[in-house]
Amino acid sequence: MRSVAIVGRPNVGKSALFNRLAGRRISIVHDQPGITRDRITAICRLAAVPFEITDTGGLGADPDPDFAQATQEAAATAIQGSNVLLFVVDGQDGATPLDFQLADDLRRSGRPVVLVVNKVDAPEHEHFPLDFARLGFSQTVAVSAAHGRGIGELIEVLEGFFAPDDGIDPESSAPRIAFVGRPNVGKSSLINSILKDRRAIVSEIPGTTRDALDIDYERQGRRYILCDTAGIRHRSKHDASAEVFSVMRAEAAIRSADLCVLVIDATNGVTMQDKKIAALIQKAHKAVVIALNKWDLQGPSGGSDSELLARHVAGLRERMFFLDHAPVTALSARTGANVSRLFAVIERVRQHARRRITTGELNRLLRSIIERQPPPYHGNRQFKLLYATQLAAADPRPFEPPEFLLFVNDPQLLRKSYLTFLQARLRERLDFPGLPILLSQRGRKKLS
Repeated sequence: MRSVAIVGRPNVGKSALFNRLAGRRISIVHDQPGITRDRITAICRLAAVPFEITDTGGLGADPDPDFAQATQEAAATAIQGSNVLLFVVDGQDGATPLDFQLADDLRRSGRPVVLVVNKVDAPEHEHFPLDFARLGFSQTVAVSAAHGRGIGELIEVLEGFFAPDDGIDPESSAPRIAFVGRPNVGKSSLINSILKDRRAIVSEIPGTTRDALDIDYERQGRRYILCDTAGIRHRSKHDASAEVFSVMRAEAAIRSADLCVLVIDATNGVTMQDKKIAALIQKAHKAVVIALNKWDLQGPSGGSDSELLARHVAGLRERMFFLDHAPVTALSARTGANVSRLFAVIERVRQHARRRITTGELNRLLRSIIERQPPPYHGNRQFKLLYATQLAAADPRPFEPPEFLLFVNDPQLLRKSYLTFLQARLRERLDFPGLPILLSQRGRKKLS
């Protein structure tokens, strides 16, 4: 597989170049050094055959001493796993002593290196690369990641390193699983436990993860994209602009996910912020599984483990009643206990997303529900169901929620409270674990 790592010292524009090659804003771009900590991957589709690109934290400097070692380890792993290295330098700064040091380190890696002189934003800057000839690399490309200058030339250079048939299949797709939750509940630890690899940086310091980190993962022949996200906390507690962007990116990850794993700290129980995050998932109509992490830290309960879990689930259902369709699994990212069970639950949700309810069964069920509890009158008129059918998505995703179209006499007669009632009764009869049940309406055509 084609794999390209973007490396360099902090604040030279690595994340801006990554976003330019990825064709969308994935990595956070900020003038504060040390923003990128994890290694972040995406697919570049600008070449004839797509390839994987990896963004890394800044090398050789300590802008954030709490994470310096972990950031360097993540970057080193990216270098070892890549076919080609893009060594990004700042054209406006000129060659620095740290650039020379990194040049020697990258040569020792044994990987091909393309020197990318960034921030060549205008024709009058075209002399910037001359200063970097002293670094001794045979292939140099001048670019402006911010403005897109030189990107075509860079793609041509990269294509020269790969055979035509060793790229990534552009038609291949994998469900996107977003791990979301409050800071420090163990999202990154859980992903590392799944991968058996320290792919995401783990620390007890809240806010460690800043970017939404996409990781390609295969398990028992199935591909997934695991998305580690920044912990979502109350907006008033954001202590830096970079953290605000992180939370916005985590919320965007929910909207773009196929399924969300809501990670909750079992030692704390359900908090108000957990409920707010659950509400974001509900609002986005996403498939969801709840992971009770740190289950190994539960003290003596005076009963069996199953009884303790039952009490936890009951409390969770009471506090997050609007997400009562979400399967709950207790696990420990630290010990790895029951982590495999999480994927069994995810696959169960996937199987139910494929279910089709026949039109006959659906109409018999809805009519029996309405007969037992008729809808209220709206003035002297009453909502009437003509018939219903399950919609089939034109391009269904693996965790597509079931949607039922109701043909009715007048959509304005169906009050929200009765719609919620219908959804709840359908849930009781049809189940669909982990999936929201969507109801839409179409009124009877009026004769002109």
